Amino acid sequence: MCLAIPGKILSIEEDAVNGATARVEVLGTVKRANVTLLESPRVGEYVLIHAGFAIERVDTESAEETLAMIEEL
Repeated sequence: MCLAIPGKILSIEEDAVNGATARVEVLGTVKRANVTLLESPRVGEYVLIHAGFAIERVDTESAEETLAMIEEL
């Protein structure tokens, strides 16, 4: 089973080798994620992170609800 987790984009940097990467906050931890699979990613939006890639945008309400459920576990 594969799991994607929501994270909030804090910043985006262009990289000639890896494409666009973002600093993404997930449950208080900041990680790097490749955002080249998304069209026009923006700082402040939530994305689903899987295996180091942002694979889909998610709305704020859904992302925060999912993160709250994960924290309860």
